[in-house]
Amino acid sequence: MSRIRKNQEPPESVTDWGWKYHHLGIPTRNRMPGEIYLPHLKFYVSGFSTSPFGIEWMRFGKECRINSLIRSIPHLAFEVRNLDYELETRGLKVISGPSSPATGIRVAMIEHNGAPVELIEFENRDY
Repeated sequence: MSRIRKNQEPPESVTDWGWKYHHLGIPTRNRMPGEIYLPHLKFYVSGFSTSPFGIEWMRFGKECRINSLIRSIPHLAFEVRNLDYELETRGLKVISGPSSPATGIRVAMIEHNGAPVELIEFENRDY
């Protein structure tokens, strides 16, 4: 069980587990400037490449079969060194994946207290 954290302290996933913030994914129904369609996932993304804060907008097509929690609630994404290790040892509730949305990238979505959280592993990443 996690200990109670003080207001000024970063979360345990960062301080003890070594996770790094990667982006905030926000579902939208609006068409956004610079959208890119990901045909294998059946949704559009935008904003990530130009946001200094890592904000990514996600607009889902009607045929998209991604978990409804991911399609309706914003998610935080963290980069992890070893996705399999994190999923096997942390007691996390996996709601999607692991999968490979692009070459050299593996992801899984977990749910914590009703919120989706994405874990991302990059192949050949220097740490």
